[in-house]
Amino acid sequence: MQRLVVALVGTPNVGKSTIFNRIIGERKAIIDDTRGVTRDRIYGTASWLTKTFGVIDTGGIEIKNVPFQTEIRLQAEIAINEADVIVFLTDAKLGVTNDDIFIAKMLQKSKKKVILAVNKVDDFSLISRVNDFYELGFGTPLPLSGVHGTGIGDLLDQIVAFIKEDYLEEAAVSEATIALIGQVNVGKSSLVNAMLNEERVVVSPVAGTTRDSIDTTF
Repeated sequence: MQRLVVALVGTPNVGKSTIFNRIIGERKAIIDDTRGVTRDRIYGTASWLTKTFGVIDTGGIEIKNVPFQTEIRLQAEIAINEADVIVFLTDAKLGVTNDDIFIAKMLQKSKKKVILAVNKVDDFSLISRVNDFYELGFGTPLPLSGVHGTGIGDLLDQIVAFIKEDYLEEAAVSEATIALIGQVNVGKSSLVNAMLNEERVVVSPVAGTTRDSIDTTF
């Protein structure tokens, strides 16, 4: 069996990329207050208590048909299918939203193990709101603050608790690294998808569709 894989899933602007960067210990995913910055799947590796696991950051899922939502949801669904454990991130400041309920139904259908985390609990005044998220049906919500880093250790404890002895550590592999670089709209993402024979990255005629640096094995 391969190593444990964890996917971060939630609505736009709940702090998935902030949590992703904290978990892997490097600034790999772009963080911005603008909604919908993350569009593709971003992969990383994390270690906690001598245990290693894979992490996938995803774009924000929402009901409203905003630009790129179909492509973002497809990328998130692929991540859910690949993952062993889902960290369902919500926003304490917004409370339970219709988008949260929509995602909860998606995850219930997936039959995957789900850790419900409530982000943006940046001060004690928001602690009382965490209990509202019991409504989503995934047990006790875990309060977090991605900005301050509080609760991240508790989240990691819950994740590694799922790692069993039959999960393997990935052996170090010597491999060549190739970067595709060019100006906007020359077809870099289309070429990547053609090489991999899958919809690995979002493709559109809109300039600047790809924002994060996307890595994958070929």
